[in-house]
Amino acid sequence: MSLHVQPADHLQQQNNMYQKGVKHLCDNGLTQVPNKYILPEPERPQSLVVEGCIDLPVIDFAQLQGADKPQVLASLSKACQEFGFFQLVNHGIGNEAIGKMIDVSKRFFELPFEERQRYMSSDLYAPVRYGTSFNQNNDGIFCWRDFLKLSCHPMQDFASLWPSSPVDLRETLGEYSTKTQHLYKMVMEAILESIGVTNEKAISEEGNQLMMVNWYPACPQPQLTLGLPPHSDYGLLTLLLQDQVEGLQIQHNGKWVTVKPIPNSFVVNIGDQFEIFSNGRFKSVVHRVAVNSTRSRLSVASLHSLQANRNVTPSPKLIDESNPRRYRDTSYADFLDYLSSSDFKCKRFLESRELH
Repeated sequence: MSLHVQPADHLQQQNNMYQKGVKHLCDNGLTQVPNKYILPEPERPQSLVVEGCIDLPVIDFAQLQGADKPQVLASLSKACQEFGFFQLVNHGIGNEAIGKMIDVSKRFFELPFEERQRYMSSDLYAPVRYGTSFNQNNDGIFCWRDFLKLSCHPMQDFASLWPSSPVDLRETLGEYSTKTQHLYKMVMEAILESIGVTNEKAISEEGNQLMMVNWYPACPQPQLTLGLPPHSDYGLLTLLLQDQVEGLQIQHNGKWVTVKPIPNSFVVNIGDQFEIFSNGRFKSVVHRVAVNSTRSRLSVASLHSLQANRNVTPSPKLIDESNPRRYRDTSYADFLDYLSSSDFKCKRFLESRELH
């Protein structure tokens, strides 16, 4: 009998360790990737050819306010149709605010595990959640990532729940989330104008804002795992701030390409909700995160979506005989239900909403 109990106990101990996150494993002297993080061979980074780096379309936000606006809108529309991603520069959020957000985020992950553990939860609905992987209750293979998820809008409902350490985290996050929320509204209005749809206040102004702070520790065997597996973002729009360590990769023309970071810029990408709203005109593109053996990487994703109980539906202005309705109505609650029942491995929620 004891021969069977010991392996089960050992397995439980391993699972408990993995639930504490990758940062905790690395801080305890990890020298090789545990089996829990090793992808099946066909899904490993070295099995999927990467075609080098890509220069995403660059949108100069300042030019949207001037005489060049028509040309910039045309470039914006083309970027959203062909790439689903673009780099946003001259966006009005100063280098100081960006630097402070990156700095306080790194200091959060440098806190002792006992401090970070206070916010650890496997509840996908928790407004503040420190965790690892996507769904650590269901995921067969874990991601090489820890994250801090923070609900940010409306701020007065959530600010008191944010971590109190580092001591300047709440103030810094409050300023940064306010600035990115304002930028989101302006960028969304430009995207709507570029697609020929106006007076969509519900899309551009109201909704949820989640801040996802991602930490990808240096990995002893990066060829065996990924920081994030292939996926598409669920919401309307994501504004991604990243340090200067490469890692973000997108699928373009059937190949994986690495996005070259531009200092103090945002990588902006279309989410599933906006692909549904645009009836497939603009693309929510699959992307993933690679890790490396020498440097940890930090990113801060400001994720914008409709309110959880609101459905997104294809715009009637973008449906006609040549482009019939392609998606059924869906809500953020539908997505969370899907996520809680799926291993999220290479399968996109958007595909489950298609009308065939």
